[in-house]
Amino acid sequence: MRTSRLIKYTLFSFCYVFWVASGLMIAVGIYAKTAIEGGAVDSLTADPALLLIIVGCLIFCITFLGCTGALRDIQILLQIFMWSLLLILFLQVIGATLGFIFSKKVEKKSVALFEKGIIRYRDDLDLQNLIDYIQKKFKCCGVSNYSDWSKNMYFSCVDNNPSLERCAVPFSCCVMGTEEVLNTMCGYETQSMKRSTAQKQIYTGGCMDKVITWGHQNLFLIGGLGLGLLLLEVLTISLTVMLLNQILFIKKRIVGRRTAS
Repeated sequence: MRTSRLIKYTLFSFCYVFWVASGLMIAVGIYAKTAIEGGAVDSLTADPALLLIIVGCLIFCITFLGCTGALRDIQILLQIFMWSLLLILFLQVIGATLGFIFSKKVEKKSVALFEKGIIRYRDDLDLQNLIDYIQKKFKCCGVSNYSDWSKNMYFSCVDNNPSLERCAVPFSCCVMGTEEVLNTMCGYETQSMKRSTAQKQIYTGGCMDKVITWGHQNLFLIGGLGLGLLLLEVLTISLTVMLLNQILFIKKRIVGRRTAS
């Protein structure tokens, strides 16, 4: 007697896809870790490259158990795989619930991280590129408004600041046409201007409000992706339970036949 090939290979396919994806996560994380500049690890609360490697390794190990267990009908591997998925699912639900309940605290933490990123803007090229991407993508400048850039020692708008970028903002804050040549000095002296004058050259609105607005506008898309991942995990767990039940049933039949003989 054999287990259902449909259940076995469907489960194996799911595990294999996530296994390959986790391998890519590890590769990207290692590349980012080796390519990152010295001192960049301290730019944020946690190093994104290191998190990517850790999460990738965790998924790699768990999905490897699922692939091997499904392909070879190994009960102990499937049980470890099932309980690992259940734990991850439980943590995801708890995390989403806590994030919803303490949304204000999450927002404050995000603001603090963004402000820390502004302070360390010139110290880390990867962080600099990330902030530039966010500001260009959402057409914003700073956390609350463009004057937040005064928290950076190079852009600080104080009289005793010797930097050439005094009272400036990064070029990613600038209002630019699609055919306009990039001018990296377009944000110079904009912090010393009135808001009505500055907004002719740069985006004066903060990024935090823009990101929150984007999240609200794409709530169904984000929720749909989250729900899709949740259903995929539930389906994988269900397939694992079905395969385990078949293995147990076959073992009982074999033991019953031996006892009868």
